[in-house]
Amino acid sequence: MPTYEYKCSNCGHEFEIIQSMKDEPLKKCPNCGKNKLRKIISGGVGVIFKGSGFYQTDYVDKKSKLAAKKSESTSVSDAVTKTETKSKEEKKSSKKK
Repeated sequence: MPTYEYKCSNCGHEFEIIQSMKDEPLKKCPNCGKNKLRKIISGGVGVIFKGSGFYQTDYVDKKSKLAAKKSESTSVSDAVTKTETKSKEEKKSSKKK
């Protein structure tokens, strides 16, 4: 849920509150009790992620990156070896016929 900033035009009280986007804007100031609150448009700080459940590729350390590169290069070399073996077998079978 996003954080919204409010300012009272009567007493100047400013505060932040976490609200759903579907919630109606607040009108009554918690400081003076008057219906003079206005939402402040701000630049925002972006999205803050907390907790688990993010992608494995986000914020990967150097050791993990090296391990991923090694396994990637191994799988590529295995694929090349299999292709070469297959083509050699096809050549042998075509010579026998």
